[in-house]
Order: sequence, then structure tokens, then C-alpha cells
Amino acid sequence: MAPNRTSTAGGRRRTTRRSSGSKPRTGAGRAFLILAGLIAFGILAILVISGLASKGIKEVALPLKHEDIIRQQSQEKGVDAALIAAVIYAESQFVDQTSHADARGLMQITPETAEEIEKLSGGTTFKLEDLRDPELNIRYGTFYLKHLLEMYDGDVVAALAAYNAGPGNADAWGGAGMTVDDITFPETRAYVEKVLEKQREYKHEYALELGY
Repeated sequence: MAPNRTSTAGGRRRTTRRSSGSKPRTGAGRAFLILAGLIAFGILAILVISGLASKGIKEVALPLKHEDIIRQQSQEKGVDAALIAAVIYAESQFVDQTSHADARGLMQITPETAEEIEKLSGGTTFKLEDLRDPELNIRYGTFYLKHLLEMYDGDVVAALAAYNAGPGNADAWGGAGMTVDDITFPETRAYVEKVLEKQREYKHEYALELGY
């Protein structure tokens, strides 16, 4: 490579060489690198924000809380975890509340149903205020849901109809083996359809959280 610059001092020739392969970085080159970095950062930010937005939308459209309790009750009582979550969604959308019919908590259990559950389970220490406790409410609700499933030979439609409208109405609609179309109460029919739909959604969207 020819020397880039020559100079003489004291009669001696000195040469200055640039190392091969290195070029001075121009302003345009620096601007390009900065622009590329900004673009990469922007793409990363968009991915993070869109992921958070997607998660936020899902939590609003299909909320899930107390999944540890739901998993535990599902395993203990042999009731599908997504079905438990779907019933909670249909009853309260995971918000503790008391209805005009005095149904209470996440699974909207009435005092009369709570007393029946206590008798069926052999409990003796139940207090009505306990239904505000998420763990106890889900425990009671899942116990009653299991009881109804056993009553109707595992027929989910009949069990859900009974959960919403009472076993007497479910029996009148055909009991085990009934279809959604057999339900004559529009409110109960819509309730059963909603729970079945949400059961599928919870199983798909929250498989890991619900232990599938």
C-alpha cells in the first residue's frame, strides 16, 4: 500500500499509514447507525406494547383470578377447571357481589344453597359472611357443581341448568340427557350457552394457568 502522507524532518523521510480495513466514519454513516438503532428500538417497543395490550384486552374480556384455588378445587373434586372458571365468569365475572336475590360471592351462592351444601358436605361451622371469602365461595360452588353433575350422570347442560334455575326445573326439562333447546327459560338457556362457550375459551386461553 502506498503511504498516505510523507514528510521530512532532519533529512529523514517518515511515512504515516492507516491500518488496512479501517475507514473514517462519515456523518452519514453515523446517522445511518443511529437511525437503524432507533428503528430496532421502535420495533421492540411495539412488540412489548402490543403484547401488554393483548394481555390487557384478554384480562378485561376474559378475566381470571384465584386460578390457584380453581386448580386445587378442580383436582380435589374432579370438576373441569375451565368449567369452574366459566361458571364464575357467568355468575360474577370474578367480582365479589351480592345479587338482588341475595346470591353472594364469586359463584353467587344463595343462603339456602349454602345451607344445603353444608348439610351435604357435613359441615357445621358455616357463617353467611363466609361467602365473601373467595376460597370458601369457590370451594362451596365447586362442591355444589360436582353434586349436580353426579345427580345428572355427568350431563353438563343439566347440571348448569340446575345451578341456575334449580334442580326442579332441570328435572322438568328432561334431566340427564336434556339439550339446551329443552330449556324453556330464556335466561337459563342463555346462561347455559354462555358457560359452555366460556368453558371452551378458558381452556384455550388459560390452559397453563388452569393446569391443562
